[in-house]
Amino acid sequence: QVQFVESGGGLVQPGGSLRLSCAASGFTFRNYAMAWYRQAPGKERELVASMSNTGVSTKYADSVKGRFTISKDNIKNTLYLQMNSLKPEDTAVYYCNAGFTYPAWDFWGQGTQVTVSS
Repeated sequence: QVQFVESGGGLVQPGGSLRLSCAASGFTFRNYAMAWYRQAPGKERELVASMSNTGVSTKYADSVKGRFTISKDNIKNTLYLQMNSLKPEDTAVYYCNAGFTYPAWDFWGQGTQVTVSS
C-alpha cells in the first residue's frame, strides 16, 4: 500500500537550516508529482512546495520562496526539502504526499516536527 515516511525534523535556531526527507512506497514514484505540506498548531494544513514528476516544474508558497528548495530522487523514491534561513513561523509538522496542487491520497504519514526557536 501507499506509504510516506517523513524524517529530518528537529529543533533549530532562527536562521538555521534543516533537510527533510520523505521515503515513499507503494506506487510508481517517478510517475507522480510530489509535494510538502505543513500544519502548525491551530492552523489548517498548507502546501509548502511541490515538484512535477520529472522535476522540471516547481511551486512554492510565497512564505518560503527563496528559502526552501524541493527535490526528488526517482531512483531512491525519496522527496527532499532543504530549508534555509528558518523562521519561528516555519514551526510545524511537515508531511509529504503525491500531487502537484492537491494531495493525491487522503491519508498522511506521521510527519516530522520542525521547531524554530531560540
